[in-house]
This record gives sequence, structure tokens and C-alpha cells, in this order.
Amino acid sequence: MTVVRNLWASIQGDPVFMRRVNGWLTILWIVMIPISIVTHWVTSVVYVSALSLWALVSGHWSAWQAARVEVAQQEEAKRHEQEDIPRDVVAELVRTTTIEPEGPDAAFSSSGPGGFAPRPVDSATPDRG
Repeated sequence: MTVVRNLWASIQGDPVFMRRVNGWLTILWIVMIPISIVTHWVTSVVYVSALSLWALVSGHWSAWQAARVEVAQQEEAKRHEQEDIPRDVVAELVRTTTIEPEGPDAAFSSSGPGGFAPRPVDSATPDRG
């Protein structure tokens, strides 16, 4: 039973394999349509019941797979929201260089690095490159 469980887990974890299996099953069922009509299987209650069961199972399986993907995407989005990359970059720069942290408005003060401060953009003043 453990072998079956491990095989099932590896199959579900491989999206390329799942895409190929679903693609081949789709082709199989497309080929089965004319065969079913020619052999008059479509008039068989057993065949139509089996086809309906397959449709039910595959539909629920697809919905379940889509829900798994959505949950994984939501977890990844939460991880990205919790990460503060700019803060981590600044902390690493302060740790590895001689840069000293200043107040939150230090970048916009006239006593900033080199005594320069950002100035407001005036639309009437042409850009001098």
C-alpha cells in the first residue's frame, strides 16, 4: 500500500506528467466518440452509465486539482506579503558597509548625502539631462 501511495503522490506532484495524462485521455475520448456511434455502444445503458461516471469523476478531480493550485498560489502570495525586501536590503547594506541608518526623512532633507536634496519637478523647466 505504501508503494501505491508514494506513486500516487509523485504523479500528483508532477504537473508535466498530469498534463500529458490528461491530454492523452482527452484524445482517447475524442477517438471513442465515432467508435461508440459505429458500434452502437451509445444505446447501451451500461456504456452511458460508465461514461457518466467517468465524466463525474474527472470533473471533480479537475476541480480538486484547480483548488490545490489556488491554495498554493494564495500561500505564496501571503509569503510575499510578509517579506519586506527593501528593509532586508537596507539591513544588509548597513551590516556589510559603512552606511549608517538615519531617520525616515533623511533622504529628503538638505543635509542628505553630499548636501543634495531632491527638488520638486517643475513642468515649465526643461530637463537638462
